[in-house]
Amino acid sequence: QVQLVESGGGLVQAGGSLRLSCVASGRRFRINVMGWYRQAPGKQRESVALIISGGSTNYADSVKGRFTISRDNAKNTVYLQMNSLKPEDMAVYYCNANIWIIGAMTDDYWGQGTQVTVSS
Repeated sequence: QVQLVESGGGLVQAGGSLRLSCVASGRRFRINVMGWYRQAPGKQRESVALIISGGSTNYADSVKGRFTISRDNAKNTVYLQMNSLKPEDMAVYYCNANIWIIGAMTDDYWGQGTQVTVSS
């Protein structure tokens, strides 16, 4: 199996920055798409940013120009650099990866979530 472990959340003032990281670990797998989602209290989980193995990216309109997603394929790691944070960015951020277990199946995996709190 594969596990995703996130880190980097925390408390920041509005206008500040945070960098989230997510590492995938396991045996004999290949990662297709990696991404970040977030869920604020009382709201549905929403996509924030996605990056495919070739490097193409996609962002939610609400974070374009402020957030940058990147990945290190050699380290099976995806990052989310968040700048100019706003109170409305406050949520639990989840890492997601579409992973092919070699010789088995492709499936979506989720991290445990990391809290991002933005004070105004």
